[in-house]
Amino acid sequence: MPAHHILSYARDLAGGGVERALLRLAGGWAAAGRRVTLVLGTAAGPLAAELPAGVEVVALGAASMRRLAAALPGQVRAHAPDILFCPGNYYTAIAAWTRLRLGRACPPVVAKMSNAVRRGDHGRIVDLGHQAWLGLHARFLDHLVAMTPASAAAAAAATGMAARVSVIANPPAVPRPGAALPPLPTAPFILGVGRLARQKRWDRLVAALPALPGVPLVIAGEGPERAALRAQAAALGVDARLHLVGHVADPLPLMARATVLALPSDFEGVPGVLREALTVATPVVATDASPAVAEIVWSPALGDVVPRGDAAALAAALGRWLAPDAVRPPPQPQPGADAAGRYLALFDRLVG
Repeated sequence: MPAHHILSYARDLAGGGVERALLRLAGGWAAAGRRVTLVLGTAAGPLAAELPAGVEVVALGAASMRRLAAALPGQVRAHAPDILFCPGNYYTAIAAWTRLRLGRACPPVVAKMSNAVRRGDHGRIVDLGHQAWLGLHARFLDHLVAMTPASAAAAAAATGMAARVSVIANPPAVPRPGAALPPLPTAPFILGVGRLARQKRWDRLVAALPALPGVPLVIAGEGPERAALRAQAAALGVDARLHLVGHVADPLPLMARATVLALPSDFEGVPGVLREALTVATPVVATDASPAVAEIVWSPALGDVVPRGDAAALAAALGRWLAPDAVRPPPQPQPGADAAGRYLALFDRLVG
């Protein structure tokens, strides 16, 4: 029995990787003839331009997790979907609440593990609480999807859902013809792509600039850390070399122009920006923010993986790829072209 109707949800379309992947999946499901409903706190934001055709959008009027949590059980009851899809870890508490409210009337719930099981921003006590929360997932999820084998193994161990975990990569990035590029430095430059949020630790790249004389740093994204990054750059005397260019509709051409892409995060799930950079032959430098990083950067010819918090190793790795004789890697294919279809096969199996 096919899953004719899939309902998913998100807080907003402000530009996160979880939400961007959700839109790509929703478009693939709609193109396959399924009914797709997205319940959004607000449909406003940079990703609104990427809303796929054929997807029904229910906007609640505010980018509020509390409002989304309060409204979702009623939306599921009213729309009666065959599957409820939770697009990432950030949203699993809402899935749990919806299951609790609806009980047996709740459709099968499938969630995607979008972040690492062990997070670099957690102390011991918080980590224990997080591990306990992951251990409860088997009670309210019918199935869990991870994006790489290492991520799936970690998720299965943390949740106790080994028999209910699948590996499905995110859909690949699609070029957007006509998308504008921001002004870029003429010199070789380091690129970061992602929200200006504490998790991403862009401050580590700013701190590396004094050890890399004359090298500009371009960061594409928006978020609450903008002012702090500006202040840090000014204090280090590198403000003129920091370019915060905001949200970029299509980062692939920007990645192709960069000398090296860096991702110095405390924690990640399966960072799509690394795969996207490697598809356009741009080397990457990343922290060991999740088991998936080493799966993506599987060869020294593709880039470097450095320990979180090792400032010297980060600066040295960036310097290696900024050297005039550095050889860019060959373009790497992105997985996930069949992602929408593989999800549909999973949904159909659960409904059946």
